[in-house]
Amino acid sequence: MNNNFNWTRQLRYQAYEAWPQDYQTILKEQTARSPWRLDYHIQPPTGLLNDPNGFSFFNGKWHLFYQTYPMGAVHGLKSWYHLTSENLVDWHEEGLKLLPSTPFDSHGVYSGSALPVNDKLFLAYTGNVRDENWTRTSYQLGAWMQPDGEIVKLTNPLISEPPFGYTQEFRDPQVIFFKNEYLLLIGAQNQNEQGEILVYRSPDLDTWSYAGPLQFTQQSMGFMIECPNLVFIAGKPLLLFCPQGLVHSSLDYQNIYPNTYVIGEAYDIETNQLTRPSDLKNLDEGFDLYATQAFNAPDGRALAISWIGLPEINYPTDSFGWAHCLSIVKELTIEHGILHQRPVKEMKQLRIDSPVFLNQSTSKIDAGQNRYELNLDFKENQTGEIYLCSDSTQNNGFILSFDRSHGKMKIDRSLSGEVFAEDFGVTREFTITQEPLSLQIFVDTSVVEIFVNDGKQTASARIFPSSEQTTLWIECDEAFSGSLWKLRKMNE
Repeated sequence: MNNNFNWTRQLRYQAYEAWPQDYQTILKEQTARSPWRLDYHIQPPTGLLNDPNGFSFFNGKWHLFYQTYPMGAVHGLKSWYHLTSENLVDWHEEGLKLLPSTPFDSHGVYSGSALPVNDKLFLAYTGNVRDENWTRTSYQLGAWMQPDGEIVKLTNPLISEPPFGYTQEFRDPQVIFFKNEYLLLIGAQNQNEQGEILVYRSPDLDTWSYAGPLQFTQQSMGFMIECPNLVFIAGKPLLLFCPQGLVHSSLDYQNIYPNTYVIGEAYDIETNQLTRPSDLKNLDEGFDLYATQAFNAPDGRALAISWIGLPEINYPTDSFGWAHCLSIVKELTIEHGILHQRPVKEMKQLRIDSPVFLNQSTSKIDAGQNRYELNLDFKENQTGEIYLCSDSTQNNGFILSFDRSHGKMKIDRSLSGEVFAEDFGVTREFTITQEPLSLQIFVDTSVVEIFVNDGKQTASARIFPSSEQTTLWIECDEAFSGSLWKLRKMNE
């Protein structure tokens, strides 16, 4: 089957039940033939995966949804796909759970969040509706999930229209409980086509009052803000969001749209502002991370997961009928005013056998397959290059180079396999602190996640190597130390 047929608007928004009965079976077989399927990252069974939604802990399990279009690697009629886990690394598929079925979400169940309330899980999401002229109407909707997984949508919208002065670009509600009331943070665009985050308040999740735009910067945040998330770490607010159309004088970034953050000293609900907010910063220094969703878990951790994919970009997996994945789960901390993002401790459960220890200035390792965790430590002022997913002659690979004396790091995917998204550059270069360098790198077939200096910075990338590219090369001007752990597949 060739999934690359003419994706007309009519076809993209055709009801799922209108597709031939065997279509999904055939598409799943085609997807399984892709050489770039992942082993321990969340990926769609078929079709397109994008924003993570509803990340929460409920009824003794971790719950996660993602927005999906299961019929192809394109954006079409969206729904939510449900996953559960007992350890944040082995995720079990519960299937499509929140589908377009009402006049308020007829053209797609868009992104949102979840919050446990008593013995149920409250879901807040955006319903997308289009009229005959394809004009958008956005509704902020609610639903309740029972402990057995049954979901019942609320009859009426939580918020039926944007406030005066805002357009229908109004979506991605995050619901949180803050100081004895509920808040909704919603990405928005005002009538001057400027991105903002709007806040609503409620005593009961039923009646909502508009609190106005969140005050956290004097700079313009582009033409739209998506995926706002507010979490609290040791009392300090961390605001995550995705500004679209941000001018580069406000932030140095190369991706089509960045994922960013601001740290405040406090959040004042009465004035609706972050006090003493930090400068705007990139959440990730790599190529593909977007739409991060974070929440304050009941065990005290602030946890986050991201879409590794970007809007408006074509990826090599598209021809196999699927696209994109989610990151591993990260724990967020703020230490001495600096955000750290670390892999959750549960990632160690994926390790198998004993590690291979590294301690020479030049290393060549045949990993056998691109599924491992690499930990490296370098001394101050060292320089070096690491070739991930290379061949036996070092003619290709995903190249990470560093120069400690100048505090620079560069990643390059121009030789990593099939090249894509060249309009946005095939390299990323960023500044790192001038101290001994530590790297923790997770490789999984077609995705690389890099943690720099105990998570002070991260860099994520999709790559699409050939089957021969399973060799790891490390070249350095002095000796280094490190370990390589082979990792098992999810749910094995």
